[in-house]
Amino acid sequence: MLRSRAALGVAFLAVHLWIGLVGTVLIPTKAFWDLDLYRWWMWQGLHQGIWPVLDGDWVYPAGAVVPMLLPGLVDTWDTRTYAVAWTVLITALNALAAWTLLRVAGHRAVTGVWWWLGFIVLLGPVAVGRLDAVVAPLVVTALALALRHPAVASALLTFGAWVKVAPGALLLPLVMIVRRPWRTLVLPAASVCVVIAGIVAAGGGLSHLFSFLGEQGERGLQLESVAATAWVLRGLVDDGVRIWMNDDIITWEIAGPGTATMSGLLGYALPVALAAATGLLFWVRRRAGDQLDHAAFLARSALLIALVLIVANKVGSPQFIGWLAGPVVVGLARPGRESLRSWRVIAVLVLVIAALTQGVFPLAYDAITAGAFGASLLLVARNLLLVVTLVLVTRSLWRMGRSDRVDALSPAAA
Repeated sequence: MLRSRAALGVAFLAVHLWIGLVGTVLIPTKAFWDLDLYRWWMWQGLHQGIWPVLDGDWVYPAGAVVPMLLPGLVDTWDTRTYAVAWTVLITALNALAAWTLLRVAGHRAVTGVWWWLGFIVLLGPVAVGRLDAVVAPLVVTALALALRHPAVASALLTFGAWVKVAPGALLLPLVMIVRRPWRTLVLPAASVCVVIAGIVAAGGGLSHLFSFLGEQGERGLQLESVAATAWVLRGLVDDGVRIWMNDDIITWEIAGPGTATMSGLLGYALPVALAAATGLLFWVRRRAGDQLDHAAFLARSALLIALVLIVANKVGSPQFIGWLAGPVVVGLARPGRESLRSWRVIAVLVLVIAALTQGVFPLAYDAITAGAFGASLLLVARNLLLVVTLVLVTRSLWRMGRSDRVDALSPAAA
């Protein structure tokens, strides 16, 4: 039954219909609130000629206008209609990604797609009702095609970076395993950048092209971030720690002794952590040499980078957890020389993280912002599991470098 593609198709539609129902009918103001903001921006553009990036600084990269505009062509007046159109768009993108994965990996991909559906259900509305929902299918498609069509993967990841930044970092492991990276990776990526920059320049917004970098830099320590965990716990017993709404960027942040320092340090810690992750990947690639299992290396490396971007970030929005889906889906579908068993613990941990994240938002978010004890512990548990998963993925890559090197030097390999 689980291997039946017909059953998989029915489940796929049921999952997306359920999330759409939650976001547009049951709890729209909690689940799909961001979509009203997207609709408003597109209404301004289509009806007043005031476009994000073209006419001022924006919190998102310029490419984010594209997915926001498509449902806006259906309706920018009614939020529910816009939300329905958005849900259809995400469903179509996810379907295309799943179809691509099934075409590339065959019956092995069925396990990965079933896992993905479970992940979407457990993560809940943020798996569909946020901009990051566009990123997940782009990453799945890119990683599925990366070994056979690296130029296509590079273009998809670069466009994804112009939507929400994070996918661009996944080019790092890809650079390490493809031949002629300048031709197959750099040129497609540069072409996408030139097209987007050219469109923005033609619209008169070139001076705002990188404004999203400054917007993010002005943030404080977000309540849900992993780095805020200690202050979330301290706030349960210390009135000197407070949770407040940053009205400028409409985000809940936490403030107390040391939070400003931590926020500033994370501005340096994130690039340092990414550099360390890159160093580990180079080490694994060099140690393993021709014995490297490219499929396993790519999926695990992508998961490592996604986890680093979450754990070492002063922003901790619940939709960031969606970044973990693509690497796990592809890892389960294309395990390379690894067995599916090697992915089992990671896959289960990420599902638990997704479920806890839905518990945090939208289910217990009001209680967390009010400093409630039980709800706050839910957030703490989620953050600790993120750290545990990061450690396990790091260890698995370390072992990949050591074991592949041993295999390569063994008499049997010779």
